[in-house]
Amino acid sequence: MSARRSVTILGATGSVGRSTLDLIGRDPERFEMVALTAGRDVEGLVELARRFRPRLAVIGDEGAHSRLSDGLAGTGIETAAGAEAIVEAAGSGADWTMAAIVGTAGLKPALRALEGGGTLAFANKEALVSAGELMMRVATATGATLLPVDSEHNAIFQCFDRERPGSVRRIILTASGGPFRERSRDEMRRVTPAEAVAHPNWSMGAKISVDCATLMNKGLELIEAYHLFPLGIDAIDIVVHPQSVIHSLVEYVDGSVLAQLGAPDMRIPIAYTLAWPDRMETPCERLDLVKIGSLDFEAPDEIRFPALGLARAALAQGGAKPAILNAANEIGVASFLESRIGFLDIAAVVGEVLAACDPPAPTSIDEVLEIDRQARRVAAEIAGKFSF
Repeated sequence: MSARRSVTILGATGSVGRSTLDLIGRDPERFEMVALTAGRDVEGLVELARRFRPRLAVIGDEGAHSRLSDGLAGTGIETAAGAEAIVEAAGSGADWTMAAIVGTAGLKPALRALEGGGTLAFANKEALVSAGELMMRVATATGATLLPVDSEHNAIFQCFDRERPGSVRRIILTASGGPFRERSRDEMRRVTPAEAVAHPNWSMGAKISVDCATLMNKGLELIEAYHLFPLGIDAIDIVVHPQSVIHSLVEYVDGSVLAQLGAPDMRIPIAYTLAWPDRMETPCERLDLVKIGSLDFEAPDEIRFPALGLARAALAQGGAKPAILNAANEIGVASFLESRIGFLDIAAVVGEVLAACDPPAPTSIDEVLEIDRQARRVAAEIAGKFSF
C-alpha cells in the first residue's frame, strides 16, 4: 500500500472501531483520518479524535453535541451530531470506510459510503442481511468495493477466485458451535444470559455472543455470503469447528479446498481490508499448529439449534423475510438478555414473527427500515407471551 489512504470509521468507539484504530496507530503515516463517528460514547469519541485527529467527529446523540464540541475545543476538529450527520460523514469522500455501527442505524451510512464509489469494509451484518439486494445493486452501479470484516467472509474473500467464480463448487462457513455445543435442549432451557455471552474463543459484545450461542450468527452469515459471492443457496454449507482456527473454506470443482487459518483476533481480518489489495503487519498472535495439535469438525445440529433452519428458509423465501428475521432476532436476544424469555424462546419468537409478517419486498432503505420497525413491534408482542 504505497499511497496514503484516507479513512472514515463509522462506529469508532466500538470493539471493531477501536481494533481498526489500534492498527492505524501502529503505522499512522500510511493513513489520513477523515471522520470518526460514535453513537453515544462522547468521552470515547473525544479521546480517539484527540489522538487520531480526524477532520470531523460526529456523535449520534444530538443532546451530546455540546460535550463533544467542548471536549475538542482548540483542536480544529469539526464536530456534528445526529443520525443525518453520521450519514453525511459516511459520504465524506474517504478512500476507505469502516462500517461498524451496530444494528439498522448503520444501514443508511453504509449505503451512503457505497454511493461514493470507494471501498467499504463492513462489520455491520444488517447491511447485507436486511438490505443485501439494495446494497449490492448500489455497489455495482458505483463501482464501490465491498470488503467483509467478519472473519468467515473475510476468509472466503481471501480464498475465492473472483475472476473465475464458475470454478468454485461451494463455500464452507465454519462455526465454533458456541458455549452450548454439547448441551441438550433440556439443558439449554435453563441457561442464563451470563452463560450465553461467555464465548469460548472470541471476545465480543453481548448480542453477537448470544447469536453465536444460538447459531443465529451463522444463519445471518449464510445470508451475507449469498449476497457477497456468486453462488446459489445450496452451494453454501456450514460446519462446526470448535477451535475457530480455520475461519472458512472454498471448495473448487477439481476437488481442491482452500482454507484461511489464523488466531481468533479480529485485527487480522480488519488488517486485510485496511491494506487491501496489499497486506500489513499486525501484533496478533502467530498460529502454532503444533501447539493446537488437532482440528475437529462436525455437522451442525439444526434440531438443537433451529436458528440455522430459520435463516436458510428466510433466505430461500427472499423479499422482506431476511430483514424480518434480523429484526425479530434482535428483539428475541434483547428479551433474553433482560431475563424476560428463555434461551430457546429466542428462535421460537423469530419463527412466529416470520410466520406472522409477510410485507412486499423492499425497494428502498426507507422501506427496509419500515419493515424492520413492524417486525420489531410484532416480535415484542410475541416475546411478551413467552415472558416468565
